[in-house]
Amino acid sequence: MFEILLYAAAVSLLGLSYYKDREKTKKGLKKAWKSFLNVFPAFAGVLALTGLALSIISPDFISRFIGNSTGFLGMLTTAVIGAITLIPGFIAFPLAASLLEKGAGITQMAVFVSTLMMVGIVTMPLEIQYFGRKEALLRNAFSFLFSFIVAAVIGVVVS
Repeated sequence: MFEILLYAAAVSLLGLSYYKDREKTKKGLKKAWKSFLNVFPAFAGVLALTGLALSIISPDFISRFIGNSTGFLGMLTTAVIGAITLIPGFIAFPLAASLLEKGAGITQMAVFVSTLMMVGIVTMPLEIQYFGRKEALLRNAFSFLFSFIVAAVIGVVVS
């Protein structure tokens, strides 16, 4: 139901925009289409790899390595994977939901998504270039630690 409301709001606002200024709206839609075409190949590739991986990996395997019973070791595993992996948020959340359905633990997925969003091992050279070595290392270290706090809070709230 919420999705229907969001789509209705988007269509309504698009109509309002078109009513106010047709040319700007057409330009905006063209830019949006070009952005979509630029992002789509990477998006489709990651979705295909994710789907393939989830179809190959059994729920038993997932719950054995990152399930609720794995505790801190499972959290550490997913935190390291999340810190190293470079996946956009619009893919990370559906991936986490799929892993939860296959047997992953709540806290493990919380730390995975948190490190995925906040820690950037892959992007660290660029971050060092702009902010300096000390700041980049501190930011990533604090973000890594904070991810465990977030996961613990989510684990308590959801349980």
